[in-house]
Order: sequence, then C-alpha cells, then structure tokens
Amino acid sequence: MTSQISNAAWFRADSLRRVVDALRDDVGGPRIVGGAVRDTLIGVDVTDVDLATPFIPTAVIDRLESARIKAVPTGIDHGTVTAVVDGRNYEITTLRRDVATDGRRATVAFSTDWREDASRRDFTINALYADPYSGEVFDYFDGQSDLAAGTVRFIGDADQRIAEDFLRILRYFRFLARFGHGAIDTRALRACAKGVHGLTALSRERIAQELTRLMALSNPVLAVELMIDNGIFAPFLPELKDRAAAHLEQLYAREVAHHQKISLSARLLTLLPRDAIVVDRVAARLKLSNKLRDNLAKRVSTPDPSVRNIREIAYRSGMDCATDAAMLYADGEILRDCMAKLGTNSVPEFELKGGDLIALGLPAGTVVGKALHTVETSWISEDFPPRARQMEIARQLVGTLLSASKKA
Repeated sequence: MTSQISNAAWFRADSLRRVVDALRDDVGGPRIVGGAVRDTLIGVDVTDVDLATPFIPTAVIDRLESARIKAVPTGIDHGTVTAVVDGRNYEITTLRRDVATDGRRATVAFSTDWREDASRRDFTINALYADPYSGEVFDYFDGQSDLAAGTVRFIGDADQRIAEDFLRILRYFRFLARFGHGAIDTRALRACAKGVHGLTALSRERIAQELTRLMALSNPVLAVELMIDNGIFAPFLPELKDRAAAHLEQLYAREVAHHQKISLSARLLTLLPRDAIVVDRVAARLKLSNKLRDNLAKRVSTPDPSVRNIREIAYRSGMDCATDAAMLYADGEILRDCMAKLGTNSVPEFELKGGDLIALGLPAGTVVGKALHTVETSWISEDFPPRARQMEIARQLVGTLLSASKKA
C-alpha cells in the first residue's frame, strides 16, 4: 500500500513537497487525507490533493506565508486554508471534532487527535490518511478492506452519521455507484431509508449537486434502483416516473452498445415524464444551472426521432441533442438507423446568407429574411443537399418572387 502512494506522480510533485515542508515540525507534519489516498489505492487518477494538520488555521497561514506560499482562507471558520503553489491548490484543514450537529451542518472545535478527526467523517473509505514523506497509510476503521471489497460503509453508527448531516444519504448512493462493486451494507441501506425524512431540511442546491454528481457517474443504475426501492426520491422528486430505473438501465445499455457518452441531461430525463412543463418545474425547484435547464428543455421537447428527421434535430439542436434524443426515445430498428445516420454525417450547414439572395436580384429589405427562411425550409425537406442545390433553390425562389412583383 505504501508503495502505491509513494510512487504516484502527484505524491512526488514539487508543489506538494513545498507545502508539507512548510507544515512540518518536530512533533510531526500534515497528512494527505481522503480522496487522493483512496483513489490512488485503487488506481484511479487523482485531481485534488487535500491535507490535514494539527495546526490551527492561523498557524497554517503563518507557516505558508513564511515559506512564500500563497495562503487563501477559503473556509477558515471551519478550519480550511488553501495553499496555492505553481498553479495548484491544496486544501489544508485543521483536525476537528464535532461539537454540535443539526442534520445540515456541524459546529466544530479544533483537535490534535487524528483518530478523532477520522471518526467524524462519513465512510470508512474516506477516512484514509497517508504520510506525505513515506506514503504510509493510516487506516482507523478498516477502510482499505472495504475499498478492496467494494463495500461502502458508514463509520460507526449509520443512523448517527446520517443524523449529523442528512446529505450523507445521497452521498452514500453516489459513493455506492462509484465504489460499490461488492456486497451491499444492509445496515447502511436501512439507515438511509429510515432517515429519508431529513432530506426535506436540506437546501435544494445541495440535493441537486449530489443528484447530478450521481447521475454523471459511469454507471448509476444500481444506486438509482436502490434509491427508488427505499423511497429516497420521495422528499425531493415526487415527479419520479414509473419504471424510471428500467429506463435508466435501458439508456445505460444503449450507451455501452453504441459506444456513446450520453449527457447528464439525458440521464436525468430517464427519471421524469416526457413533459416539458414538469421537467421545467423540477429544474426550477432544484435550482439547476441555466445551462442544464436549457439542455433538459431542448431534449424533452424534441420530436420523436426517426430516420427522416434525425439530421434535422441535429441541425436545429446540435449533434449531442440528436444523439440523446435517439438514445432516449427511439427503439429497435429506428434507433439503429438513427445512430447510423448520425454516425456517418456531420451537422448540416446552411451556407447561404442574405447577400446571396440580393446578388441574385432580390431587393434588400424584410423580404430577404423571409425568402432565406423559405429556402432553408426547402433545403431541410430535401435532406440537406450541398451548396449548389441551396443556390438552385434560392435562384428558383428569387425568380418566382421577382416575377410576382412585376405582375403586381
């Protein structure tokens, strides 16, 4: 285990060396904590490296600045300072213990006890620490065994962990989707179902963040099935449609079969009825980003995909939207033919401009825009022929319009 950590590229980075050297003293130094340790142990790429230290935040800042390292008090009230070195950020958090919790957030006190800090974390696989010099792993709750077995397990009493922060219910299913390839911890599942009422106390933004992170994972099918079976969606997504899990499973199978990476929007739409009003209401209530709301609206409003219209969907809404629509709403041979057509064609491009029609003799004015739209409509109906045919359609239309104006 030690060699897995110490051989990792992020572990040997000069920027990390500077930070840990600044926080080292005769008693000891900081430790790497959480995701960087966990992910390295299972061979997953690491993007963020977090550190824990017994030093209080003001001492962390003093030591970093003495080492000419930029220190940003990103969450100093909760003990977190960010060190910025060579364009890389390292979050450094003082060891903590919970003083009080209300199901949403904790009031903390600083600590010097590593086990006490580990005991307040959610899952055993997240309570892993590593020495930043040797790579030695410190595991207080057998998280390495759970990680190897693919089991997501709460630290200590699951009911208590959930009562401290009800968002841990949704985090449980997200971590299950990512790491849970082994036996399900039935105690954890029962605790999630028992505590589900607490989700009503959480902000919509926190719920939406966890939901979207879950649905964006490679394979969220089992986690979503378990959430549905245990009533987890009820407090925040009463619009959940019948057979949502089956639709998500079908979409995932199609992603694999067609070698496609489907958008988060498409994944979310498997949970909801195909009703633009309902989808927009859910998006507003969960306070989803404007971009995600637009993507949801665009996809739920697409016409039924067919071989005849799939390129038009791509032209009007983009290739990603057309692919999502086919994967969501087409079946059998129609799906196969739509995907084949999308796979052999780029998004069509309407190349004509108003100036092209004026060059053909059409007088400038509002008539140009209307005529251009008519040409575009004919071009779409002919399945997007190349520029030469676009010009031919335009020439015929301009001739007709000019003849009509002379007769008038």
